[in-house]
Amino acid sequence: MPRPSCPRALPALALLALATLAGCAGGDDRRADSRDSAGERGGAAPAMRVALLHPGATSDNSWNGGAYQGLMRIRDSLGAQVSAIHTKTPAEFEENFRQYGAQGYALVIGHGFEFQDAAARVAPEYPKTIFVTTSGNRTGPNLAGIEFDFEEPSYLAGIAAGRLTKSNVLGVIGGTELPPVKRSFAAFVAGAKSVNPRVQVLTSYIGNWDDVTAGKEQALAQIGRGADVIFQNADAAGLGVFQAARERRNVLVVGSNANQNSIAPEVTVGSVVIDLPKAFLLVAREVQGGQFRPRVLTLGGKEGVVTFVPNPARAELVTPAMRAELDSARARLERGDIKVE
Repeated sequence: MPRPSCPRALPALALLALATLAGCAGGDDRRADSRDSAGERGGAAPAMRVALLHPGATSDNSWNGGAYQGLMRIRDSLGAQVSAIHTKTPAEFEENFRQYGAQGYALVIGHGFEFQDAAARVAPEYPKTIFVTTSGNRTGPNLAGIEFDFEEPSYLAGIAAGRLTKSNVLGVIGGTELPPVKRSFAAFVAGAKSVNPRVQVLTSYIGNWDDVTAGKEQALAQIGRGADVIFQNADAAGLGVFQAARERRNVLVVGSNANQNSIAPEVTVGSVVIDLPKAFLLVAREVQGGQFRPRVLTLGGKEGVVTFVPNPARAELVTPAMRAELDSARARLERGDIKVE
């Protein structure tokens, strides 16, 4: 969604002394801060402070944009003071975790598997701050992970792709080769082959999460090799996959992380959606209520956090018969009759 522009990043220490208007965020090294006026005046208990470290542009309509929306949900639902910063390197991960801990933030979220090593190093230094990493599995007295059961809806997306392909060639394109991304791609392939054993799958990794042009080039290369349905999980770089599909006839895309059905509705089958605002708010409520306990919290379809959402603008693709097939597969996944590794 559109957001107001925000000043370029300043050095970390200066940033932590600066509070800008609520709702300001951007695709570069930028921070958004929001203060609770009652807490600042001293007329009420200080607002809980929550920070987000995200690895990419919040304009990606995907992983990072969903996280920023989650931070805003915490602000609006709990009256929290919030801050967000785009961090690009492991050194920045650790630096900013430490700065937020030193400032006494109640909850700091590192959004991505790649943040967990830095969080594990910093958390013991600031025992009054709760550190949480998404897609992470590291825990400690004040450290937790949130794992998203992305595999099951990816399996369902694979069923749809396996039914829709005419060439029997599918593609998967990721940003970098992170374990959660690899697992979701494996689930997609398993779903496709469960209904169409003849499919072949092309796999590409862009090497980053930001290069839209590279994402488009990878997609065009796969299309040139016959791929007619592509599942992308590449954040901003994934926008290039939609561009490539628009330029080539008879190519479809499956979106990921957020509901991407409206990005290029004419070429989109559906999206594997993570409701990051719901997930973030669940954890923040625990912290605010003093009920937080360190663990790996797994959220998926049963919790209404991760699901496959067909694109209503291309309703003819997911026919009633396919919907019935997807509903049956979803029920079997929930019962454990289908194991997705």
